[in-house]
Amino acid sequence: MGGFRSRPVFVGLILSMVLGFAIYFRLWTIDYSISSSEAEMLRKEFDLAHREAMDESAEWRRQYDNEHERASNCERELTEVRKKGSSGEFNVKFEALQKENAALLKKLEILNNELNAEKLKCR
Repeated sequence: MGGFRSRPVFVGLILSMVLGFAIYFRLWTIDYSISSSEAEMLRKEFDLAHREAMDESAEWRRQYDNEHERASNCERELTEVRKKGSSGEFNVKFEALQKENAALLKKLEILNNELNAEKLKCR
């Protein structure tokens, strides 16, 4: 009689183990699908951030090129004025161009620093 009583306990134990494994595997598949969707979402967010950083970098580069072109034009005008050599008008234009050139060089340096800072953020 002792063997007959232990049989339902044994069947109950096996049944509970099977149910436990089924629940465990179900939870595992749910967790796996969540983690894989999170990875996809993170990849999309990273791609979006990367595109935005590239756009911003291109904008900074465009601003830098514009300021560099203006500084080059100013320097070119200065050399033309020096070649002409009219003393009275030359000094007035020369001082104005020097002030503008100094301002443009400061602005160019600021843009260079900002561009380098943005490049470091992208890395």
